[in-house]
Amino acid sequence: MDLGLQGKAAVVCGSSQGLGRAIAETLAAEGADVVVNGRSADTLQSVAREISDRTGAQVEPFAADLTDPAGPETLVAAATRRFGRVDILVTNTGGPPSGPFESHSADVWRRAVAQNLESVVSLVRAALPGMKEQNWGRVVNVTSISVKQPVDGLILSNSIRAAVTGFAKTVSNEAAPHGVTVNCVLPGFTRTERLVHLAEANSERTGGTVDEAYAQWEREIPMGRLGEPDELAALTAFLCSERASYITGQSIAVDGGWIKGLL
Repeated sequence: MDLGLQGKAAVVCGSSQGLGRAIAETLAAEGADVVVNGRSADTLQSVAREISDRTGAQVEPFAADLTDPAGPETLVAAATRRFGRVDILVTNTGGPPSGPFESHSADVWRRAVAQNLESVVSLVRAALPGMKEQNWGRVVNVTSISVKQPVDGLILSNSIRAAVTGFAKTVSNEAAPHGVTVNCVLPGFTRTERLVHLAEANSERTGGTVDEAYAQWEREIPMGRLGEPDELAALTAFLCSERASYITGQSIAVDGGWIKGLL
């Protein structure tokens, strides 16, 4: 299937590793020009070079801290200067700390809101006007299965990712008449650096091992295994495509069946 992404300009946040990198590489393989983003300029240079070598796409690195109020606008402006426009925006930030409610101070909550909610709002604020002007755009927010079924020990993610979902649904309705879709993808337990950290935190709390944490998650997943980053990336690329022009305001899980609810 031709996704119609040849020559589209994409910004993929948090793409130095994990899910973001897999999404950036998948979009590049489909013909999109991609700006990869993270905090480490050296790491991004290497990632951009590797993705470009594998796909033949134009891949540009741009280091920016998205918790800095100026970071999102600076990133979108840099991508616009490089490619003339931003057709696709994939918001993706590292997950906030795990732990029960009592373990998180007010300052931890403020940092998590800045990282996982305010950065998304600022990125969309920077990119949406250009998309509306050209009557075409795709916004995909990487959130979490926790927005549909809260995960024990992840009160920050459970709360703040849900706020992103409400924001995305509302903006999707406002942007739809302009040919812009806004959707969320919900990764389940997926083999990334984030999952390693969660397994380590889980083992500290329970006294079990990291391997036991993985085994417990696999027992909870009907497919009996963890997800792979390229599986979420494939869905994201489709939602960014011409073929997904009538899909908006949705939150779609890639979780091996972990979520128990019907919707």
